[in-house]
Amino acid sequence: MAMRQCFTGQANGFFVGFSSVFPIFHCRSTKLWKKSFTTHVICHDTKSKEELLVVVGGGAAGVYGAIHAKTVAPHLRVVVIEKGKPLSKVKVSGGGRCNVTNGHCVDNMILAENYPRGHKELRGSFFNIHGPADTMSWFTSHGVELKGISFSLQTRKAVAAISILSGGKFLLEIQQHTSVHVERVEADYLLIASGSSRQGYTLASQLGHSIVDPVPSLFTFKIEDLCLRELSGVTFPKVKVRLKLDSVQRNIPKLTQVGPMLVTHWGLSGPVILRLSAWGARFLFSSSYKGKLFVDFIPDLHVETLKSILSHHKLQYAKQKVLNSCPPEFGITKRFWSYVLERQGLSGDILWASMSNSSLMSIGSLLKDCIFEVTGKGQFKDEFVTAGGVPLSEISLNTMESKVCPRLFFAGEVYQIYKIVFISIFEEVELENVTCRTIHTTVVCILNVDGVTGGFNFQNAWSGGFIAGTTIGGLALESCIGLK
Repeated sequence: MAMRQCFTGQANGFFVGFSSVFPIFHCRSTKLWKKSFTTHVICHDTKSKEELLVVVGGGAAGVYGAIHAKTVAPHLRVVVIEKGKPLSKVKVSGGGRCNVTNGHCVDNMILAENYPRGHKELRGSFFNIHGPADTMSWFTSHGVELKGISFSLQTRKAVAAISILSGGKFLLEIQQHTSVHVERVEADYLLIASGSSRQGYTLASQLGHSIVDPVPSLFTFKIEDLCLRELSGVTFPKVKVRLKLDSVQRNIPKLTQVGPMLVTHWGLSGPVILRLSAWGARFLFSSSYKGKLFVDFIPDLHVETLKSILSHHKLQYAKQKVLNSCPPEFGITKRFWSYVLERQGLSGDILWASMSNSSLMSIGSLLKDCIFEVTGKGQFKDEFVTAGGVPLSEISLNTMESKVCPRLFFAGEVYQIYKIVFISIFEEVELENVTCRTIHTTVVCILNVDGVTGGFNFQNAWSGGFIAGTTIGGLALESCIGLK
């Protein structure tokens, strides 16, 4: 019963990869998560005095929790049940670079603010117990290879049902995907870290937990604008976006975000849109994903300064065509400049000298407060995360143990607190001889917590897995000592 190798690759397999917003720590080799597991059939010995931990879900949180439980209590028998390929969700993250965590937030209070649902609860001891620095230290201390931790990994199996026996143990019904045969296993501890389907919700419900109905989070916006679609692939390093919904009458600061934005062939995407969708997930759901998006394309320039730049440019380049001469201070592409002129009904063939002051004012107003009609989510069901799951009020974040059912623990790969599943969708765009590949990933979470993009969701998985694993290991160790 061994997981002989969890990671493969070069010895010093970590580097700091900087995205346009946050420094995210990746594993250098995409082979880091390549598995080399020995799979065994569960043979439960009812006479064995060794306690058993069953982990439902072979993703980041489940495997990390299993490793730490076994590290604390070497005598503990640990079985990880995964219906798909273990750790496959981690491997596709970061475009195949294997995102590990976010290295930007050294202050755990600031770190917690990156979780639209869960930011208040996570301000406590959660990240203090195991934060980004602890995660990076653990990975680097093991080089790339992880040795000496043995447990059973069961693939292509799923937990069909669960109940509690009179003695307090869990009775799991485990079913092979290709078989109707059901295997029954008694476990002393149960860690649910399965976000690849509604399996986790079902099991939690069977054990007495309530479930917050999940809604999509971290998705792109669909915009009905034929001229905008022609800009597919155009990026903006920094914009300020504000979302206005008819169903929301009060001012919500988090519905205004600043960051990079990408134009797609169906609308708008990029980190700033994904963060906005995360903070507005439930509001957008109740509004049927319809609303108005106000975009400031040049947030670092005051509107009066911007209009002054336009007036000065008119004088300096009076004999040039408007389309061929965009003020360089704006930092926008010629394609987008053409879109601005067309949207304002201005011909790009006229000379700057012929531009009226009212035309200059209209261009300035559009660049500072451009309105787009949001008509829906991204058309490929490409939402990265779901907001919903087991309420945090039913979980002790100090131990990750259920307050409803003793010896039941939760951990999510995307601590939203949710569980995670990745479905990659690639969109390639040719831009100035450079191929830009946009990768969309789907994440389904088990706990009602979710983070914005940038490595925060994985840190939720490592922290939750560590806390749950070490707590279970500690309980098993106490039990073993008590028996002796």
